[in-house]
Amino acid sequence: MMAWTDRHCRFFHRQISQHALLYTEMVTAAALIHGDLDRLLGYSQAENPLALQVGGSAPDALFAATKIAADAGYREVNLNCGCPSDRVQSGAFGAVLMKSPELVAECLAAMADVHTVEITVKCRIGVDDQDPSIILPNFLESVSRAGVRRVTIHARKAWLEGLSPKENRDIPPLDYDLVEDMVAAFPTLHISLNGGVPTLDAACEHLQGSVQGVMIGRAAYHDPYNILAQADARVFDDAHDIPDRHRVADAMVDYIENHILGGGRLHHITRHMLGLYAGQPGARHWRRSLSELGAQDDATPRDFMNVIAQMRQLSNAASEGET
Repeated sequence: MMAWTDRHCRFFHRQISQHALLYTEMVTAAALIHGDLDRLLGYSQAENPLALQVGGSAPDALFAATKIAADAGYREVNLNCGCPSDRVQSGAFGAVLMKSPELVAECLAAMADVHTVEITVKCRIGVDDQDPSIILPNFLESVSRAGVRRVTIHARKAWLEGLSPKENRDIPPLDYDLVEDMVAAFPTLHISLNGGVPTLDAACEHLQGSVQGVMIGRAAYHDPYNILAQADARVFDDAHDIPDRHRVADAMVDYIENHILGGGRLHHITRHMLGLYAGQPGARHWRRSLSELGAQDDATPRDFMNVIAQMRQLSNAASEGET
């Protein structure tokens, strides 16, 4: 989810669900040690619950990065052992770490020395020619010995050669049964399922099985309201008032205004909101209008509010046409 789940995206998603755990983009340990911390770690308290996802394979660097994250207020740091991109492989982290479970355990143990932060892991079921039925239990045994108690498993292999990162999200077959087997084999672990979960209904179906959590990535980004709006009631048993799409958009106005006053552009935020009206009357108008505004350097919160007003009119007209 690089360049997708930035702070603006997360603030927007939090207007829809109060309880869903949100994740940052993956940040390398080296970037946290040497980079611009406000850009890499900045967030609003309104985004919580929030986890920082890091990449790396050097225990000392990951300890330092975790300490930096803790000082910035993060309470969960997730080690990425699942990303298959070439850049990640060249840095010897991400999915390639599935080949080095003992090194992963060393990294996790070092990170766990920052006692104010929970350390979690995201992984694949294996890579390349590995046999997932062998490698995944071995991997989970190693991370469990390191003290990790929560793991998210993308239920696909990653092919480090021959498939692009995009193809690695779709082509390797899903093996949900293997993930379910791991839940039974590791009763002390909280195991979440990831991969190929397109809707909230599908997530709830998995949760009726043995997995304790479900991670949804791109589907939640492209269709955020349909996945997140009912999540608090159906997953977290909190049936609070759910804002409609217009109110969610309204809730972003002050945030947008503050961002623009600070020198930002409307597009930095609204590019993450294109899917808010997915499947609704006027969805194409919403996407087109935000895209056109995004191309303007001087677009204002008032311009954004005008688009919301237009969407209300389109929704009302569609409702009247149905009666």
